[in-house]
Amino acid sequence: MQLTGLGKALIAVIVVGAAGSVLWNMGGKMWVQDKLGKTEASHEVANQSSGSAPAVVAGNNSAPSAPAAAAPKGGALGSPGNPLKVSIVSFHGYAPALVANGNSLKTQPGSIFQKAGVNVEFIIQDDIPTLTTIFESNTAQCAWRTSDFWAQEQPNLINTKLDGRAIMIVDNTQGADAVIARDPEIKRIEDLVGKKVALLKYTPSHGLFINAINNSSLSAKQKANVLDRVVYINADEGTPGVRAAFAAGSVDAAVLWDPDLSLAVKSTPGARVVYSTKVATNLIYDVMVCNQKLLQDPANQQAFQGFVKGWMDGVTAARANPAGAAEALVRTEPFFDQLAKKEGMPFISSLFSNLVWTGLDDNARILGLAGDTNHYERVYREFDAIYRAAGSLANPNSPVVSPQNSFDYRFINALLKDNQAARAAAAKPEFTFDTAGMQKAEARPAALTKPVSVNFPVGQAELTKKAQEVIDTQVVPFINSNGSAYFEISGNTDSTGSAQANQRLSKARADAVTKYVVTQWEIPAARFKVVGNGSNNPICNEANPGALEVDLDTCRQMNRATRIAVLAR
Repeated sequence: MQLTGLGKALIAVIVVGAAGSVLWNMGGKMWVQDKLGKTEASHEVANQSSGSAPAVVAGNNSAPSAPAAAAPKGGALGSPGNPLKVSIVSFHGYAPALVANGNSLKTQPGSIFQKAGVNVEFIIQDDIPTLTTIFESNTAQCAWRTSDFWAQEQPNLINTKLDGRAIMIVDNTQGADAVIARDPEIKRIEDLVGKKVALLKYTPSHGLFINAINNSSLSAKQKANVLDRVVYINADEGTPGVRAAFAAGSVDAAVLWDPDLSLAVKSTPGARVVYSTKVATNLIYDVMVCNQKLLQDPANQQAFQGFVKGWMDGVTAARANPAGAAEALVRTEPFFDQLAKKEGMPFISSLFSNLVWTGLDDNARILGLAGDTNHYERVYREFDAIYRAAGSLANPNSPVVSPQNSFDYRFINALLKDNQAARAAAAKPEFTFDTAGMQKAEARPAALTKPVSVNFPVGQAELTKKAQEVIDTQVVPFINSNGSAYFEISGNTDSTGSAQANQRLSKARADAVTKYVVTQWEIPAARFKVVGNGSNNPICNEANPGALEVDLDTCRQMNRATRIAVLAR
C-alpha cells in the first residue's frame, strides 16, 4: 500500500488516537486547492461527502448508466441488502477493486464481485477515521491500511477491546515512495549530512526514510545531524507543502509519494530520486484489514472469501486493461477526475508504473506461502520496532502483537489450494540478476551502505556461530527489503597491520559472508560483488576520531565492519 497525500498525512493524527476531517485538509483538498482553485475543491469535497459515484464503464465515454433499483435492507453480509462495506481513500492502488465492482463504488450487475457472490460498497473516507471508530460505528467492516501503519494501529485497536486482521495484500509500492534531492551533491543517503530534508511525520515514507538512515554507514553523530535538520511540514499543508518547500529550494531534499513525488520530479529542475521503493521493493504494502469479530463468524466466510476472490480477479482485469483502470479512477473518484483535467490521462496511467497491483501469486510470494521469506510479517515486525522507538504509539505500553496474529491467511490459502498456476508463479523469482545487470548497477553510486559488525577470530576468515547470527538478523533482512537491488559486500579493516595482509584478509572475510548468504539463504550469487578494501576505505578517520565523537578503539571498530552497499538496477 501506498497512500496518496490525503491518506498518508493523517497517520500522525491516527497514531495519537484522533480522527476527523483533518486529513482531507492536509492532503487531497490542499493539493486540489493548490492546483485547481477553491471553487473546484469545494465541489470535490461535496462529491466525496456524498459517498456515491455514477456507475460507469472503464474506457466508455458514454453517459453513466441508470442506477440499479434499491436493494431491500438486511440479509447476510455481502448480500444486496447488506453489502460488505469497505473504507478506502482516493488512491490508484485500488483501481482493481473499482474495476471488479463494475467501475463503481457499489457492485453492479454482471460485475466481477457479483460473479464472486458478494456485494461490496466502497466508502471513500479521505478523513481516515481510526479503525476503532470504523468498527464501533459499523461504518465499514473492512478498511485499507499499509503494513507498517497497521503495525502501529493494531496494538491501539486491541487496547479498545477490538481487533482486526489483514486478509489480503492489494498493492506493493515499487517506486511510489522516495527520497528525492535537487542538490547535485546528494547522490546517496549518506550525503544528507548537513542538509535539510522535508517530510510529513509518521507516514510510510517517513518510515522509509528512517529505515534508510538506520541502515546507512553514518555514525551516530551524523545520523543525529540528519534527523535534527529534518523539516517537518505542518499537517495542514500536507504533501503540497513538502513539494512546495522542495520546489522553492528551502530544503535540499524531500521524502514524498505519488502523485506528489512524480509531480515534484517532473516540475523541479535537477530533481532526481536518491533512494526509493523501486529498490526497497519489499518494504511498503497496502492491505485490507477487517473486523476480527466478523471474520470469526462462520456465517460471514462466504462474503469475505468472495471479497478476496473478486479483488484478485479485478487485478487480472486491471492489468489486462490499464487504460480502462485509469478511466475507472477518473470516472468514480473526484480526486482523479481533477488530477486528470490538470495533468492529463497519461499522467494518471504513469502512476501505475510505480506500484504493483498484487494478485494471487504476488500475495503468495509476499506472504511466504511459496516457501520463501514472509515479507509482510518481516515488515510488520520491523516497523513495530521502528515506531515504538520513535514514540508514535498512543500508549507506549500497548501489547506487542505477533505478526502471525495480524493476518488471516484462510482466504488467500483457499484460493491457492486449487490454483496450481498461481502457486507456480509465486515460486518464481520476482527479479532476475545477471552479470550485465551488475555492471550497470555498479556504474552508479551506491544508494546507501550498511555497516555490520561481523566479528572474526583474529587473523581468520571463518564465520563463528555469533557471526552467522549477525548475518541472519542484520544482513539478510536488509537484502530482503531491497528486493530488486544488487549489492557490493566489502571486507574492511582498521589501519593496524600490513596493508597487503589487511587487503587479503578483508577480501576473504567478505567472501565468507557472501558464501553464507548464498548457500544458507539461497540468495542468487549474481546479486553480489565481493571486494576487499583493507584499510583503504575508512568510515572513521583514525587520525581524528573526535570528529565523530568516538575514541580511537571505537573508531577502529567502525572501520573493521563488513559493509553492504545497495546498488540500484
